[in-house]
Amino acid sequence: MAKVAWLGLGVMGFPMAGHLKVRGGHDVVVYNRSHAKAKKWRDAFGGSTAATPAEAARDCDAVFSCVGNDDDVRSVTIGPDGAFQTMRPGTIFVDHTTTSARVARELSAAATERGLYFLDCPVSGGQAGAEGGVLTVMAGGEEDAFARAEPLILSFARNIRRMGPSGSGQLAKMANQIAVAGVVQGLAEAIHFAECANLDIEALIATISKGAAQSWQMENRWKTMHAREFGFGFAVDWMRKDLGICLNEAASNGAELPITGLIDGYYQEIQELGGSRWDTSSLIARLGHKPKT
Repeated sequence: MAKVAWLGLGVMGFPMAGHLKVRGGHDVVVYNRSHAKAKKWRDAFGGSTAATPAEAARDCDAVFSCVGNDDDVRSVTIGPDGAFQTMRPGTIFVDHTTTSARVARELSAAATERGLYFLDCPVSGGQAGAEGGVLTVMAGGEEDAFARAEPLILSFARNIRRMGPSGSGQLAKMANQIAVAGVVQGLAEAIHFAECANLDIEALIATISKGAAQSWQMENRWKTMHAREFGFGFAVDWMRKDLGICLNEAASNGAELPITGLIDGYYQEIQELGGSRWDTSSLIARLGHKPKT
């Protein structure tokens, strides 16, 4: 059993921290900007709460975070009340936030100066994967630190791989989001086309999902996309944040992302339709309503 701090209890962090406590059997102390959310977690899983990241991290063997963006990660690490202020030398900080590779390298360097270790470990699998404890984790950082953190991470993940040095986990997550965006847009157009052609959508998906068109998005989102129901996962606002990170990185490394840029614009249209909190499958909404037969 390890003593572990968890910082950030959003739709992903809340169940992930719960798996560390229940499935992993670890002693977990949590911090969240909203103390009510931290108390709700404690009531659900046990463990304890802390008023600041620094308080949560004190005397811990490892510290995890899953917050919003680059600035949020800086705040909970190197901020005045950040975890780096109290972490013991040799302790590992594992960040599951999707951020830029730049901030991952920045915080890894800051950790090294303090005798700490920093791993950038973004995840894929969405809220359902977090709740089921079956996330995929892409890690960047030192091999020894990764080897020490891996057993803890496996409390809520079924697939984890070190992708390389600091920042590599975030770069892998960017590739993941680029691929996801293209698949969702393709599926949206396929369903819209089939609706306009008066095909039986259920029969269509049952058929093409057994061939080369198969994807996680098809298996899990076709029915709600067809029904124009968009309350089932990763929000458009967060996807736009992620695609912005991808496009910024591409501008610096020379990658050409024409489709990603186009789909980012489509998600902006969804935001303008009032769909900021709709899930990412809502791309179909901009293609029009289901035609009446």
